[in-house]
Amino acid sequence: MTYDLPPELIVQSDGPIRTVVINRPDDLNAVNKDLHWALANVWRQLAADRGAAVVVLTGAGRAFSAGGDLNWITSFLDDPVARDESVREGAEIIDEMLRFPLPVIAAVNGPAVGLGCSMAVLCDVVLMSEKAHFADPHVAVGLVAGDGGAAFWPLLTPILRSREYLYTGDKISAAMAVELGLATRTTAPDELLPSAHALAGRFAAQPSEALRSTKRIVNMHLSQALSGPLQAGFAAEVATMQSAEHRDKLLALGRTVASR
Repeated sequence: MTYDLPPELIVQSDGPIRTVVINRPDDLNAVNKDLHWALANVWRQLAADRGAAVVVLTGAGRAFSAGGDLNWITSFLDDPVARDESVREGAEIIDEMLRFPLPVIAAVNGPAVGLGCSMAVLCDVVLMSEKAHFADPHVAVGLVAGDGGAAFWPLLTPILRSREYLYTGDKISAAMAVELGLATRTTAPDELLPSAHALAGRFAAQPSEALRSTKRIVNMHLSQALSGPLQAGFAAEVATMQSAEHRDKLLALGRTVASR
């Protein structure tokens, strides 16, 4: 099957396994406009791929995804149309991942931040390199963690544990992510992709209808629990995108990055 995607997102085929690679390695796989669109649209294309049985999601280079591209996010300060479209598309990413019928294994090879973190923990199995980490720094830049963190983390980990990390944006090491319930297990860095593909092979060998139906039923619990919090989260994220605090934090961050 031919995928209609920009070069920022690559789909590799190996028998029934599809490996989706976030492909902006020089920018730590930060999500720009084209990549954001691709992440919203790839799941329907994968579901239409008759030869696919399981998906591995990973990042090129040394990061899984550093979250939103700073230049793209900063452009929203003076472009409300693009801002609102990005939020709509962000909700589509979460919804498409929840409805996607095949098992998805996250191979978290490096930092998974913001939306990168949300996408990783939405996968069915989360394997993390021992050198990887999670973080959701939305609050630190004046935003509500609306694209999954505030809504999704409390379903996976004790609320008292997740609050601290959501409120501060602090890094969560791979070992701590497993302890909290945000990841399945850790691997040595050079064993990450082989482990992910070995598990993908096991999933692909399972009776397909039984596997898909089991995933569908499990995700019904998630979808029902998330419907209200996700809607509230995205609405609150839009509101905070328009705040003076967010503008000040974002512009200060841009100045810091530019001075390095």
